[in-house]
Amino acid sequence: MSDDYDVRRLLENWPYDPDKNIRVLRGRDGRELLQVRLPLGLEQYELDGRPDAARPHGEESALHHHCARLAAAQAAGATSTFELSAEECEELFNEGALYYYRYLHCFQLRDWPRVVRDTGRNLKLFDFVHRYAEREEDQEYLEKWRPYLVRMNAAARALQELGQHNHVRALEIAREAVTQIEALEEQDEETFKYERQRSMAALRELIAQIERLKPVSKQEQMEKALRQAINAQEFERAAVLRDELRALRRPTQ
Repeated sequence: MSDDYDVRRLLENWPYDPDKNIRVLRGRDGRELLQVRLPLGLEQYELDGRPDAARPHGEESALHHHCARLAAAQAAGATSTFELSAEECEELFNEGALYYYRYLHCFQLRDWPRVVRDTGRNLKLFDFVHRYAEREEDQEYLEKWRPYLVRMNAAARALQELGQHNHVRALEIAREAVTQIEALEEQDEETFKYERQRSMAALRELIAQIERLKPVSKQEQMEKALRQAINAQEFERAAVLRDELRALRRPTQ
């Protein structure tokens, strides 16, 4: 084999460092590429479209292809006959893993919009397979990871809002995700139980972090001061604070 296939020089130009092993660059055609330096090599992902740039069935992704099949069945009034075979499910599972790896790397890069995009895409995949897989084992195969995927999607959306100083909306997103995970149907599956427990813990930690960062309004400051005055039995000060709070809450004419 020719030395043209030896990538050693390329690897020497980017020594492996586990703390700096991801980079984004542009290809000759201007498109963005994500590269990951591994101990013994490189991985490269497209940042848009399917991560490996493949076009299964001539479509952007296998999921696009099978969703188009479903749409055709619906248009023909044959939705009840639409199913995903075991082979088609395996194709979708393998493709979903590509998006999983990409959104993990994008999360490290704090590229929240792309994490939201790819986790949202995989949530659609989960729903699609769960609804249309021919075999029950394929219908349930992905469900054990749903708590984790809901968490990652919500965390990225919340952090995106937080970056725009929308603390209230970020809290709403994180709390809604906790409620959604709590409401998931129980599964007698260890992975599901583990992922649900750790996902809720991670989201509650995120909620606590957002609450610490959330700016405190004048009303909230006064309410806190009032509670402290009452607890300290400083009743004259408490009365003054109570009057000021009433005036603050009174609608302006």
